[in-house]
Amino acid sequence: MAKQKKVSSCNTHYSGIGGQAVIEGVMMKNKDRYAVAVRTPEQDINISVEEYQSFGPDNRIAKLPFIRGVFSFIDSLIIGIRTLNYSAAFYEEEDVKTKRRQKKRPLDRLFGENADRILSGLTVALSVAMAVALFMLLPYYLSQLLKRWIVSDMVISIAEGGLRILIFIGYLLLISLMSDIRRTFMYHGAEHKCINCLETGHELNVDNVMAASRQHKRCGTSFMFLVVFISVILFMFIRLEEPILRVVVRLLLIPVIAGISYEIIRLAGRSDNIFVRIISAPGMFLQKLTTREPDESMVEVAIASVEAVFDWRAYLLSEFNLVIPYEEEIDYYA
Repeated sequence: MAKQKKVSSCNTHYSGIGGQAVIEGVMMKNKDRYAVAVRTPEQDINISVEEYQSFGPDNRIAKLPFIRGVFSFIDSLIIGIRTLNYSAAFYEEEDVKTKRRQKKRPLDRLFGENADRILSGLTVALSVAMAVALFMLLPYYLSQLLKRWIVSDMVISIAEGGLRILIFIGYLLLISLMSDIRRTFMYHGAEHKCINCLETGHELNVDNVMAASRQHKRCGTSFMFLVVFISVILFMFIRLEEPILRVVVRLLLIPVIAGISYEIIRLAGRSDNIFVRIISAPGMFLQKLTTREPDESMVEVAIASVEAVFDWRAYLLSEFNLVIPYEEEIDYYA
């Protein structure tokens, strides 16, 4: 098949699939199913398909706008930790694997079959705590040092917001210097390219995916930037005299900020109006740091992950009236 010209991510049709990069692989999620495809050290593609029950309660309240974003964020963290651990297992040293099999962890003895789930929960809690400390509390305390020279509370608030954005960008720059992270960012690019390829109405094959954009408006990078940016706006207008109360209010507002950010990202995935393009622009720009151009072997892994949980031929027929014949393939839905 002839190679496609470079494909823009504009004028897309929402597919509902999303994912993330893992170690030497890609996770793709569609509704309540997710697949992890990993390029093993033997250069095979290992695929695992799982169902996921949401962290949130199965009721109407958990699906309300601005509330659903909090549960969705926690779900993403839980699945992210699970799939990273799964992919990392393929690259552990053999003696480490043997020791783990021979010696039970303390959590195994305490919680039995639920040990992995509890460990994932603890990891998520620690990750959230570290993110809050780095991107929320650190900028606040650094900005308070400026009170020696600056009297205006508004200027202090603006400085706090500027520090928050600088710390976030600096963090992305620092991790992008790590060779292992750069390779993961290449898989991140492959993930985006697969979704863009489909959402712009092209057959899912290596040539078309390689030609697609590696930036996507529903990316987690864009979500994190919105969390940082919206926190800057909110904290500028919430002024309290008591320092401890200011910290408490910032912590309490985190779910609110996450909920607002989720709704904007959700809108961005379904619309391409001028407002969406403007508000998506900073996050799309930052994706130049968190994605890299993948090679074809990485794209093959991403395609395998998509095909494990998403009937993309039916999607192209429904959304673009494009008929792609089915080939004989593994039935991941069995």
